[in-house]
This record gives sequence, C-alpha cells and structure tokens, in this order.
Amino acid sequence: MNASQGNFSATAAFIWSVADLLRGDFKQSQYGRIILPFTLLRRLECVLEPTKEAVLAQDTVVKEMPEEAARKLLLHAAGQPFYNTSQMDLGKLGQNQVLENLESYIHSFSPDAREIFDYFSFTEFLVQLNEANLLYRVAGKFAGMDLHPQVLSNHDMGLVFEELIRRFAESSNETAGEHFTPRDIVRLTTSLTFCGDDDALSKPGVVRSIYDPTAGTGGFLSSGMEYLHEINEGARLATFGQELNKESYAICKADMLIKGQEVSNIKQGNTLSDDQLPTNTFDYMLSNPPFGVEWKKVQKAVVDEHKQKGFGGRFGPGLPRVSDGSLLFLMHLISKMRRPDEGGSRIGIILNGSPLFTGGAGSGESEIRRYILENDLLEAIIALPTDMFYNTGIATYVWALSNHKPEERKGKVQLINATDSFEKMRKSLGSKRKYLTEEQIEDIVRLYGNFEESETSKIFNSTDFGYRRITVERPLKLALYPKDDLKREALAADKAWLKLDESLQQDILKALDAIDDEKLLSRSKFDKQLKANLEGVKLPATVLKLLHKHLGEQDEEAEVCKAKGKPEPSSDLRDYENVPLSESIDDYFQREVLPHVPDAWIDESKKDDRDGQVGIVGYEIPFNRHFYKYVPPRSLEEIDADLDKVSAEILELLQEVHS
Repeated sequence: MNASQGNFSATAAFIWSVADLLRGDFKQSQYGRIILPFTLLRRLECVLEPTKEAVLAQDTVVKEMPEEAARKLLLHAAGQPFYNTSQMDLGKLGQNQVLENLESYIHSFSPDAREIFDYFSFTEFLVQLNEANLLYRVAGKFAGMDLHPQVLSNHDMGLVFEELIRRFAESSNETAGEHFTPRDIVRLTTSLTFCGDDDALSKPGVVRSIYDPTAGTGGFLSSGMEYLHEINEGARLATFGQELNKESYAICKADMLIKGQEVSNIKQGNTLSDDQLPTNTFDYMLSNPPFGVEWKKVQKAVVDEHKQKGFGGRFGPGLPRVSDGSLLFLMHLISKMRRPDEGGSRIGIILNGSPLFTGGAGSGESEIRRYILENDLLEAIIALPTDMFYNTGIATYVWALSNHKPEERKGKVQLINATDSFEKMRKSLGSKRKYLTEEQIEDIVRLYGNFEESETSKIFNSTDFGYRRITVERPLKLALYPKDDLKREALAADKAWLKLDESLQQDILKALDAIDDEKLLSRSKFDKQLKANLEGVKLPATVLKLLHKHLGEQDEEAEVCKAKGKPEPSSDLRDYENVPLSESIDDYFQREVLPHVPDAWIDESKKDDRDGQVGIVGYEIPFNRHFYKYVPPRSLEEIDADLDKVSAEILELLQEVHS
C-alpha cells in the first residue's frame, strides 16, 4: 500500500484496519498495544533500509570492540539515531519459528529503540498473537505497508502515529483521560503559548526547545512541532519530556523517534520526586497535569526539597495541600524558565479551578500565586467550557505565563471567558461532550493577541488580585453566672475540673454559692468575691480560667475585661477582613469596620512574613466574579403558573391510575 504525502488520515485508517484481524481474540482496548508497536517497527525498518547492508558489515567489524565505541560506529553506519544488527525484517520472518525470529529481530535494535518495545510489553502480545495463530498474518500485513521516508516524511509519519494514538485513546476511554489530552485543547494551548513569537520562529535555521513534564503520549510535543512546521518548515524544535506511566512513555518515545527527535530527551519517572532533566531550561513548556490528584506518595521528597533548597529549588514559594499537586507542576515549570536575557520562556498549563482561589492568605497556594503575580509571570487565564476532557466534566482553565512580557502586558493580567465557545459532539467520548472548532480556537487566540477589553476579555493589574488579611479584635465583656445550674453542669463535666482535688472542688462550689449576685457584669468583681469567699485557699490561674470559660458569657452590658491594663480580645468575636493591596488598611478599617463595631481594633502583631507590614498578604483570582451576569428571578406569577401546570399534570396521571 502506497500512501501519498499528507494523506495521513487514510494511512492511519489503513493501518488501524489490522484491528479486523484481532477481533474476537483481543479486547478493543488492546488493539493499540499491538498496532502502535508494529507501526513503529515497520517505520524503523523502512528508515534503516538504505543503510542496512552498511550496518551489517560494520557489525562484523565491531564484535570485539568496547560496547560504547561499537555503538557509535554502528550509529554512524546507520546514519540515524538508532540501528538494527539483525538480517531479519518483517518480510523475512518465515512461516516457522515466527515468534523466535521476531523476538530476535526486536532485540537487535539499539538500546533506545529496543527499550520502547519493552515498555509496550510487546513480547507478551507477540506470544498471545502466536497462540491465536495470528502473528504471521499480522506481521505480513505490516510488511506490506510502505512507510518509507520518501513516501511519508517524518512530519507526516508523526501525524499518522498521532492519529493511531487518538484511535487507541478513544477505544480505551477508561484510561484515555489520564494520558491523552484532547486534540482541540492541545491545539489551543499550543497556539496561545507560541502566540506572539511568530516573527522569531519564522527566521531560517531557528532552533527552539519544548518541554512537557507530564508528557503522556506526547500530544503537546507533537503539537508544538506541528505549529512550528506550519510557520517555518526549516525550523527545528528539540523536544523534551518526562512521563510517569510506562505505556504512555513508550508511545511518546516512539512518536518522537518516528519524528527524528533525540529520544534520550524523553524520560520515564515521577517529575515531582525525580526530575531527570534537573539542569535544563526551555523556550516553551506545555503541560496538562492530573487534576486534583494528591501527591502523598512523593510528599517526603517534595517537602525535603522545599525545606532544604528553598528558592534555590523548585518549590521555594510554598507547597499546596496534599490533595492537589497541580501547582507543584506549575512551580516545576517556572523553575525551568530560561533567563529573560537569554530569550526567556513561555508556559501553557491546563489547571482546574482550585489553583485560582484555594487557600487563604499565608497558605501554600496563596504564596505560590503571590510569587507568580509579584514576579509578573502571569499573562492570561482562559476559562474553557465544561465537558472538554475524556475523564472529567469539571471547569478547566489555560494559564499562559511568560518571563519576557511585551511592554503593554507588563504588570497586567488578562482574563478571557471562553466558556461559551464550543460545539456539541455528535457522540460523547467518555466525559467529553464538547469540542472547539478551528475557528473558535483562532477567535480565542485572537482575543488573547489583541489584548483589549471586551465582554469576554478583562484586563487587570497584577496587584488587583492581592489583599491583606487583617485580624479584627473586639473586647471581651464577660457576665458571670456563679449559680447557674446548666453552666455548673458543664463545668462539672469538664475533664480539667474532674482532675482537681475533690476538696478543692468543694471549696470552689461553696465559694460560688456564697456570692450574693446571680449575675455579675464585671469579671474582676467576680474574681475578688470568689477569692474572698475561699478564705485563704489558693486558686491556680488555670482553674480561674476554667470558671470564666463555663460560668461566663459575652455580654455587651458587661465591663471590658483587661489584661496588663489593656482590653482583652474575645476569641469568639475575632474576625478577619481582606483589604485590597491598593488601599490603606487604616482607611479601610475606618470606613468598613468602625461604623458597625466602634470598639474594634486591628491586631498589629499579625504581620506578613515577607514585607513585615501589618496584615498577611494573600492572592486569589476570583475568575467567575469578574464575568458574573445578573439574571433577574422569575416573577411569582410565572412560577405559580408553572406550579399549576405541574399540579394539573399530576392530577391527570393520578386519575389515569385510579380509572
């Protein structure tokens, strides 16, 4: 079968038709685990075909040489970043010992290529194919496919492989969302990240780097390459990534190998606990980290790095709660930014709503937002429609970050509400019921690029999202009830009271009985009378506090309680106010608090750790508040009419039942 260049969809469909042979013997979700590695195998042998004889000749020469030296000579002979030293190919397996011959053939690849087949668990599926008497037929089907570079360029072969990955993801929806970001979302995020750099990217011979720390099957890396290819066919994008899931890693690495990338740049492992590209920085970074997934398994490594390295590591600003690690990935990406004097970096990351507002002033989440906004890294946040992903229908947002903002964006943040930009899918794929058309993607990117205010685009100063949380205290005014039965019962049930010596308990109760008043509006007067009635029995301060706790209650008519000559605050009346950073806390307090509670004051001991000023600095981005539209409630007449209609329908149904 010959494939015309650019006709990748038809080629992919032809390759996927191998599934017809697998039906009945394999589950639908297993098709990709057979078709993808076979496609890779056929492409690799087509790429290596022109130099195969040279490699075989070189292999006889290097037999006795050290492994590394032999590897370099074989790579040179192959003229590719991989080689194979077997005389076999898919068309020469024979009809006997097909499994042994194929296993030997795969084992003869250079380590980077061979590893991919290991991660696919390809040998296990070859055994199953052999047992089902399908191995020879499947291998023969792939042997007949023309996947030579002259027929399909690396770029087009990559598109074929991507299409196969998409089909695989759709055929196994239970795992697709974890490892595969929908194509429309990938395209939007990539376009936003590359937007504004078109002039630089169109120069001849330009080389840029792209990185995804949650690479999945490599969708973002492929999309970046495709975007650059559209602008400048002569440009080169070096791809880097890391992926935890072994099968996704294998697919990603295979895709990069097919596209002629340096596959040693694709790493396998947990990015948060084991960053395998620790010294690298990148031009572009894209990521769709898992939503709302806890990071308990890597907690020790992350906390240790935070404490030991501080801002010299990846997690200096703070740590989010353990239930959601998405902000850890964002900090990881920020740590990979190139310095602005080296050209800087741009980041596109997809997050759920939680990172916008979770955590009050001083929390890990707030401190991360503070770091991003005070260092002027955030360019824009785009709200996406719900139901855009395979495994969740929740609200999601694309964050666009840069450390080399254009002049007009400096100190500014753009919020774009794209929640109404979607088309409904004819058939749902898991939780994905909506998608973005090419035109809608272009409209959103244009909104971002124009950087203008509109109904769906709002522009703010970075400081507009900051506030100081001040602690507002009010005086403790206790009325004491020494003889109240209910309050005494609560006192008697307190563990601290039960630990007291019984004779002391009796002395205290007698002293309380001896107080004349049922209610005292002065704590100091209560204390004096109680001590006088105890007649020399020493009363510990902790016991006195216990009596205040159970026998007293806040009463505005009571005298202000004082400690060391100053009003004592009531913990029950303590409140907090968030004062915008643009406003003086004193002016705010005079205007918003004192008219309602004239005896309140600000606790000036509560100061921010960073700037030392009164009030703890916090940051949140209340996205929905800025796009809220008031919808007036329905009239009572309209509601009554609906109720009457429903009541009539119910009565009609009941009559049918009884008749």
